[in-house]
Amino acid sequence: MMNDEQVKVYGGIDTHADTHHLAVIDQAGRRLADAQIPTTVTGYQAALRFLGSWPGLVSVGIECTGSYGAAVTRVVREAGITVFEVNRPNRFDRRLHGKSDPFDAYSAAEAVLGGRVSAAPKGGDGLVESLRVLRTSRSSALQARTATINQIKGMLITAPEDLRTRYKGMSTPKLIAALAASRPTPTPVTAAEATAYSLRLLARRWQALTGQIEDLAGHLQRLLDDHAPT
Repeated sequence: MMNDEQVKVYGGIDTHADTHHLAVIDQAGRRLADAQIPTTVTGYQAALRFLGSWPGLVSVGIECTGSYGAAVTRVVREAGITVFEVNRPNRFDRRLHGKSDPFDAYSAAEAVLGGRVSAAPKGGDGLVESLRVLRTSRSSALQARTATINQIKGMLITAPEDLRTRYKGMSTPKLIAALAASRPTPTPVTAAEATAYSLRLLARRWQALTGQIEDLAGHLQRLLDDHAPT
């Protein structure tokens, strides 16, 4: 616990995909120390040791808490340290001082000290995050399924006459079922054989994506039902 005479310290973390840079400043804004860690379990433990070596630590500002900084944010918060989300330094400051991870880390700490940023980071392990991840997966599957049926229809437009005639006028569900059940040669050589082979693959891809979409929709509904107010 911090006593009245203890110097208050503020931390900042500049986040990237493979490494993070940490820095601490005192209550007067003096730069005390900085360090770089890898984005690994060992690295996060090193981050806690670095931050914990300053008894007067008040809080830490972290960049990109919803992306590159999500994991380190969870680790720091679970250690009982107050965390704030900060924006990257503005472009003018970065041009003036040059791109520097230590500069960005110190800037994050200075933002917290100056009270310029006070937004608490979004939680990365609760219901909202679970729903976001599942919805993102479902959205990408929907987009891929739309692209797949468009490929099928485009391929049928230029397909040989017998293929066009065979599947002409079918609804999407019937078309997919018929193509998925077709038996093209397993070793296509001619353009007609290659088209028939590709159409079956695309139809089965559409079916697989539909299964994923339905599975994800079920999980989304389950989570919503479980957390619905009674």
